Amino acid sequence: MIIGIDLGTTNSAAAYWADGAPVLIPNRLGELLTPSAVGLDDDGGLLVGRPARERMASHAGLTATAFKRYMGTQHRVTLGRKDYGAEELSAMVLRSLKEDAEAHLGQAVTEAVITVPAYFNDKQRKATRRAGELAGLKVERLINEPTAAALAYGIHQLAGETRFLVFDLGGGTFDVSVLEIFEGVIEVRASTGDNRLGGEDFNQALANLMAAADKRLAAGLQGDRQLSAKLMEAAERARRALTSASSTTMTLSWQGEQFAHDVTAEGFESAAQPLLDRMRNPVLRALRDADIAPDSLSEIILIGGATRMPIVRRTVAKMFGRFPNASINPDEAVALGAAVQAGLKARDAALKEVVVTDVCPYSLGVNIAERLPGGAIEEGIFSPIIERNTTVPVSRVNIYETMSANQKQIVLGIYQGEARRVADNVRIGELKVPMPRGPEGQPIEVRFSYDINGLLEVDVHVIPTGERHNLVIADPEDQVSPAEMERRRAALALLKQHPRDSEANRAALARAERLWEDALGDERDWIGRLIQQFQGALATQDVRVADTARDELMAALDQIDGPRWL
Repeated sequence: MIIGIDLGTTNSAAAYWADGAPVLIPNRLGELLTPSAVGLDDDGGLLVGRPARERMASHAGLTATAFKRYMGTQHRVTLGRKDYGAEELSAMVLRSLKEDAEAHLGQAVTEAVITVPAYFNDKQRKATRRAGELAGLKVERLINEPTAAALAYGIHQLAGETRFLVFDLGGGTFDVSVLEIFEGVIEVRASTGDNRLGGEDFNQALANLMAAADKRLAAGLQGDRQLSAKLMEAAERARRALTSASSTTMTLSWQGEQFAHDVTAEGFESAAQPLLDRMRNPVLRALRDADIAPDSLSEIILIGGATRMPIVRRTVAKMFGRFPNASINPDEAVALGAAVQAGLKARDAALKEVVVTDVCPYSLGVNIAERLPGGAIEEGIFSPIIERNTTVPVSRVNIYETMSANQKQIVLGIYQGEARRVADNVRIGELKVPMPRGPEGQPIEVRFSYDINGLLEVDVHVIPTGERHNLVIADPEDQVSPAEMERRRAALALLKQHPRDSEANRAALARAERLWEDALGDERDWIGRLIQQFQGALATQDVRVADTARDELMAALDQIDGPRWL
């Protein structure tokens, strides 16, 4: 049995596909949402979900929440006498969801589709996969949260064509994705976001307001984990109250004293304004990367529990000049979409016509050096090979050259990120390539091939000698069989052809060059421009762009010598 799981910062949920629809799975308390909280009871026993969450304010040293923010890092959380990593704590939540699903379904659950923020990097995604495996699950696929929400929203609209933006503000992360539905295909056009922006940050803004209003409280917060937990709990209660009220009172008790602070919706919005401002750039970047105008979007879809805040909904409405769509339960959409993906994996007959594409959320590339105008060399520059928001699976190639005579080797550091300097990006591998003796400018061809599960294959062709080198970057703890790895590499191998080398494109270019030779004057100039445009499309290495450009070229050439008869 395969299920879909929304592993959230604040709450998690599980669902399955049955009788043509996704169905949420209640936990052992009969609730559809399980708090992403892990703790120890007074006897050292493990608590997961609501029992742990309820003890956060009273037993802060024995409880952990919001650990999803530390996925893929070395950050450790102390519970009692033991330290835990984020993936270990996440595994405990996933195991609890697995057990609840088995109890509800009456059968073993062995596989899962798990959601991740669209802007999670490679390390964070692999940590999530490991958490699933630690929980006893085979992780069939990681799916981006906005993509999952699109499945939940768009599954009944696949007959039409529509574009929409998914605005996902959860407890700890913020994602924006632009998607298009057409002819049974859900295509992600662009995804971006902020992994350090969510409901927890709005809680902190309220906590800061209360602390700033009382010097005793502010002094007591220094190093007191218990008081911090109580203050954050008071802030969350206030944030929820301000969803439907114009004012509320934050209260807490500490060391026999009662503290209270009145807060208004206007005061909250003012304190949270820097957080609201941070939402703008990811939205603009996603629209720019997707090359879609805001007024061409059919809907702006809100998901994530933090989008219930009126200040967030007003901010979104101001951005787009219209009200967003809040018809989907923001807490449940992602889990329901994960269940749809689970149904696709299980090849459910009701879903056989649905195709889902996704994108690479970060650019992938290598470190290079550049020669400055004065002759000095600047090292550590990032050269992207696969740009962010490229549809996956994908294969791209770049040419690089040695910078000195008789250079013995090229050391290719492999990075993921958007910063110009590699030091500010995530290093994911390295390949050392021996070079032959010779003048500077010896070329190598570097090809990156990347699949939907995060497998990156690096191929290097040393052009002067014909030597080839290969590096496969995958999670060393990802329990993939040799046969499965070979299957995934074989699928990538089919992509390793530059569009300029395909027979159809070579034939189109040959036809254009033949007609250029036959033409004179303005007609020859026009054909020359057509050839340049087509070569520019081929240089993008995007098969869809090349195919569209070829069709346009052939239609133009038909005007000169008539339709092809073969």
